[in-house]
Amino acid sequence: MAEYEVKRKLTTILAADVVGYTRLMRADEEATLKTLGEYRDVIDGLIARHEGRVFSTGGDSVLAEFGSVVEAVRCAISCQEEILSRNAELADDRKLIFRMGVNVGDVMIRDGDLFGDGVNVAARLEGLAEAGGVCISGSVFEQIKHKLSLGFEDMGQQQVKNIADPVTAYRLVPRQVSVSVDATAATKPSDGKRWRLPVMAVAVALIFAAGGFAIWRPWEPVVEPASLDRMAFPLPDKPSIAVLPFVNLSGDATQDYLGDGIAENIITALSRVAEMFVIARTSTFTYKGKVVKVQQVAEDLGVRYVLEGSVQRSGDKVRVTAQLIDALEGHHIWAERYEREFKDAFALQDEITLNVLTALEVKLTAGAGASILRGNTKNLDAYQLLRRGERHFLRFTNEDNTKAQRLFQQAVELDPNYTQGWYFIGLTHQLSAKFGWSDDAVQEQVRAEELARKALSIDPSDPGAYNLLANIALHRRQYDEALGYNEKAVALAQNSAGTLALLGRTLVYAERPEEALLVIQKAIRLSPFSPPNVLRYEGIAYHSMGRYEEAIAAFERARTRNPNSPLPLVWLAITYADKGQMEQARAAAQEILELNRNFSTKVYVNATMDYKDRTKTGHAIATLRQLGLPE
Repeated sequence: MAEYEVKRKLTTILAADVVGYTRLMRADEEATLKTLGEYRDVIDGLIARHEGRVFSTGGDSVLAEFGSVVEAVRCAISCQEEILSRNAELADDRKLIFRMGVNVGDVMIRDGDLFGDGVNVAARLEGLAEAGGVCISGSVFEQIKHKLSLGFEDMGQQQVKNIADPVTAYRLVPRQVSVSVDATAATKPSDGKRWRLPVMAVAVALIFAAGGFAIWRPWEPVVEPASLDRMAFPLPDKPSIAVLPFVNLSGDATQDYLGDGIAENIITALSRVAEMFVIARTSTFTYKGKVVKVQQVAEDLGVRYVLEGSVQRSGDKVRVTAQLIDALEGHHIWAERYEREFKDAFALQDEITLNVLTALEVKLTAGAGASILRGNTKNLDAYQLLRRGERHFLRFTNEDNTKAQRLFQQAVELDPNYTQGWYFIGLTHQLSAKFGWSDDAVQEQVRAEELARKALSIDPSDPGAYNLLANIALHRRQYDEALGYNEKAVALAQNSAGTLALLGRTLVYAERPEEALLVIQKAIRLSPFSPPNVLRYEGIAYHSMGRYEEAIAAFERARTRNPNSPLPLVWLAITYADKGQMEQARAAAQEILELNRNFSTKVYVNATMDYKDRTKTGHAIATLRQLGLPE
């Protein structure tokens, strides 16, 4: 029997493998093999250029060795960059995405082939890498950390298959988003171990646009610093933050509600902290699905900090990533990654919120901390029902209001302590009363009040319930009581643009327009992309002060934000008429009829104008009737 002399050496191994290769072959064998051949030529050429050699291949995998650790890592980066560029020219079902692992270790040599744990660890590191990513061992990290300007994330010690001792692993931080892949193939499991990775340093809106796959250019800066000179608004004198919608990486659009909900609840919680300046959801969610830089967000909204993240559900698991960026300095000050059972997803909201507050060094009072941690529900099905119902409610039609009420009712049946559920049911009853969608408007208002108080019995610190009570009191012309409820809501949510806007609206109708304008403009500053109702309240304040040009400008902005709503047009018609510009007033009235042929002057005026001075309501009705609108 022949004896073989075992030779050993210390070398650097690069392992590469295609993501979802079996799936791609099943879809189109010939096209996949053609692309693989082209990409293998590219990879082989880059390996040679970086003074490496391929010593083993098998189908979609490549093993190469390098005499230099630095060149091996540079080669991995170059390969992923070139693949990225080539994938951009291919249809989604033709793209090939690689994972890569790099290790330094002792290997055995036979006939030019390499064996042993040095090779095996590189292959296991490749399996730990994300799609399009590179994972390196602790030994590689130690040799290059002072030689290459790269970002790293410590994955901790990983127990991998067929390796006796845990392997210390690091992940190169992705900087820019690239191509899309099948979400189910985007991340290879790490042998049942929970990864301890911070978030991918990636622009969230770009992830959404790209379909959920990140790749890096580590030598480039993570974030281009924002400029104070380009800020649309002066920075507040306290920590200011915009929370972007969390991106759904699940590949299933029906799961959008989870990422949206996490971002919304973080905004709500942060808005209750007086020491912070928080941009409203209505502004930050305008970036959803758009390619946007953190720098641009900060400059558009006038904030220093931006929080972005992503959510990916896979079966009973959910992975949430989040990162907090100092836009002025152009660097990340906090990043984290969470993996939980899907049923525990809502506990992440409080966890992420408190981490953000800690990172910004904001002192929480005991009350603020308790308020943040309280939450609304832990029942995901109830939450989903609420969000579905909210979409119907905001259409402001009788039919949609009925659908919304039914969905909200189902939510509280699942979770009887769901404060927001009871609050929203109350809103549907109040809306029904105001627009005459019920035969008994008085009873509808009574029911709305009962539900607001029920919500407060569950959570006495809920600002929404106080806002609902303020709406009811205002419609009953109980102005002092309405202002009292509005002020309680503002005390509970000092940074809530919507809550401030409602206080401003009550002040307008209580004949205090100067005070109202200050409050409403504060709300607009918190939400520079304010919803149309807030801009309409601003216009009403200007109108009440006789500042018609400014009122028209505000109503026009409201009209632009929601072209399908007749309410800004109602106010434009009245304001143009009061200014003596009858041609423009009649044009606005005609547009109202084009939007709603069933428009009723009395219904709309009585439902939306709660003036303390009732002669103003009468004037509005007379003006609209004069312009030819039906009674």
